[in-house]
Amino acid sequence: MTEKITPEITQINFKFDHEFAGKFRKFSLITGILLMLIGFTGAIAPQIMSLVVSAFVGWLLLLGGVLTGYTAFLGKGRSMIAFLKPVLLFITGAMFLFFPLAGLAALALLLTVYLLMDAFGGFGLAYDIYPMRGWGWMAFNGVTSLILAIVLFLGWPLTSPLMIGLLVGISLFFDGLALLVLGLVSKKISNQK
Repeated sequence: MTEKITPEITQINFKFDHEFAGKFRKFSLITGILLMLIGFTGAIAPQIMSLVVSAFVGWLLLLGGVLTGYTAFLGKGRSMIAFLKPVLLFITGAMFLFFPLAGLAALALLLTVYLLMDAFGGFGLAYDIYPMRGWGWMAFNGVTSLILAIVLFLGWPLTSPLMIGLLVGISLFFDGLALLVLGLVSKKISNQK
């Protein structure tokens, strides 16, 4: 006896929040344009962008070392082990500032991981907003981040000083482009009340 199995087709009621779309549009357009400008600047001056990224990370680590050291001091740590993390943060930050090429090589590996996560985040967001127009731009952003991660990993460590600035610039540019397009699309959707 053969039974014919038919899959159930379910309809998902997709309600779009028009008020949120109006607010999202403004911030999406501003953020998209700013990210595109920063990304373009990084792509045409990648060595400068690389050094800026390395210096920024170095200063963040130094600040983190000082703040955690102060917290350990206030906590009246009973042993020197309480000061291990602040010292490591401070030394690592100083190394990023005084040895930027080694810092850039380390950042290249971290950036590879970030770009992989950004790619999967882009794919996830594209999947989540699939019925909406503009989902393809988020998927395209995910593909772009995935390609950039592969390129960065294959050229590591020799191309790190050039590639970090270039890839951060390209990634920021496409993040901005995706936000700009979503902002423009959300205007059309919010007008369809």
